[in-house]
Amino acid sequence: MALKFHAAINLSLQLSPSPTLFAPSFCKPRKLLKSSVKKTHVCQSSLVDEQQQQISFNEQENQLINALVGIQGRGKSASPQQLNEVGLAVKVLEGLEGVSEPTGSNLIEGRWQLMFTTRPGTASPIQRTFVGVDFFSVFQEVYLRTNDPRVSNIVKFSNAIGELKVEAAATIENGKRILFQFDRAAFSFKFLPFKVPYPVPFRLLGDEAKGWLDTTYLSPSGNLRISRGNKGTTFVLQKKTEPRQRLLSAIWTGTGVLEAIDEFIKLNQNVAKDEMELIDGEWQMIWSSQMETDSWIENAGRGLMGKQIVTKNGQLKFVVDILLGVRFSMTGTFVKSSPNTYDVKMDDAAIIGGMFGLPVEMETKINLELLYSDDKIRISRGYKNIVFVHARTDGTRQK
Repeated sequence: MALKFHAAINLSLQLSPSPTLFAPSFCKPRKLLKSSVKKTHVCQSSLVDEQQQQISFNEQENQLINALVGIQGRGKSASPQQLNEVGLAVKVLEGLEGVSEPTGSNLIEGRWQLMFTTRPGTASPIQRTFVGVDFFSVFQEVYLRTNDPRVSNIVKFSNAIGELKVEAAATIENGKRILFQFDRAAFSFKFLPFKVPYPVPFRLLGDEAKGWLDTTYLSPSGNLRISRGNKGTTFVLQKKTEPRQRLLSAIWTGTGVLEAIDEFIKLNQNVAKDEMELIDGEWQMIWSSQMETDSWIENAGRGLMGKQIVTKNGQLKFVVDILLGVRFSMTGTFVKSSPNTYDVKMDDAAIIGGMFGLPVEMETKINLELLYSDDKIRISRGYKNIVFVHARTDGTRQK
């Protein structure tokens, strides 16, 4: 006997970025203001143009950037495939000629955002506590040309809350290596007029508070840095992140998503005008402008949770893991109706557990418009301007 659930719905469902760090099947989508996507026809602002001009990566650097897109927890949740892609890209860059003596260059100075580390759960106290948490932004400041040379690790909780700064006295050993010793740390909360000491007794830690950091690659543009630490950790840091990274970071942290989507669409207006395709593969829904309802089966049928699988023969499947090996599956077909839109019909649903399945009578009709699409990320829109962001979970398609 089939469970009956009729839902003739016009919805937009869409796919997006890279592998292995995405929201779980039952992640709650966040609201999108009605005006945010409608603004995409507005001309790019001077700020957007300026950001576009400032970000510069060569071909080999772009390979690493593409490998990083979509990785959550700065590597903590990365799949073996992702780790391998990043590792290969790192080795390629370390074999190239970047800035010859990074520690003697002004380009190493300033604030760097940590994008990836091979051991997010180990190393320094600040790494063990905060680095694997996407809700926080993590930075490293390097200032060597002062009377008090320092390297500082910073965890920014939010603009409203404040940050934690762990500082180390630094000395230059050679053209690549910086020696450091942690000696002070404090919380700076926006709602307090004074700093709160971070409760780590650095003086009692002895050699545990000491270390070294080798910069194995510093880009001539000063935008990208690869460093290796004394505990075997590899770090990838950037001064300026590219638009996809900023969009995904906003989604992971749950802050500034609307602004990030607006900026991303504006930066890619030329791409959006060209014909786009519904790329085959597995895609995880990581953000939606429509809130979930109380009925999980209705959410699953509308694509508001779980994974989408797109095949080359024009089939689409929704898959939601329910509990203990039980999953909801719904399949259908899609047909291109214009250069950037598809008509989708989902009409074969079932609740599956092992070798057994319970049919569910459902029908979902979707008018899908692609706003942006590449091998890592896709943004779509449908009925009532519902916007979806999906992340690619099965690796980057080889071109």
